[in-house]
This record gives sequence, structure tokens and C-alpha cells, in this order.
Amino acid sequence: MKRLKNETLSIRTSSEIKDLLRLAAERERRSAASMIETLVLAYAREHGIAQANSSAKGKAGKA
Repeated sequence: MKRLKNETLSIRTSSEIKDLLRLAAERERRSAASMIETLVLAYAREHGIAQANSSAKGKAGKA
């Protein structure tokens, strides 16, 4: 499913986490941003989390 990418996310993390993200992304032949999206979507599916309302910016609820 194609998603409109119009938001920016900046995080601070340790070099260990950054290296793990880079390694995971390389293994999947993805960018770091794509890997983060994949991980968040997998987590949401696994835990039954769905976006409550597409107009409710930044809010998620249980499905």
C-alpha cells in the first residue's frame, strides 16, 4: 500500500541502536527510513494497533 510521506521524524539514539538499524536495513536491502516503517507496521499488526482516524493526526488506537 502506497503511503503519502509528508511527515518528518527525528530521533536521538545510541550508536549501538543506529548500527543495528543500519545492519538490519542492509540485510533487507532497504533504507533506514524504510526499515523503521517496516518495523513499526509489523509491531502495529502484531499488537492489534490501527490508526483510529486518518484525520486524527498522530493518534493511534486499538483495533
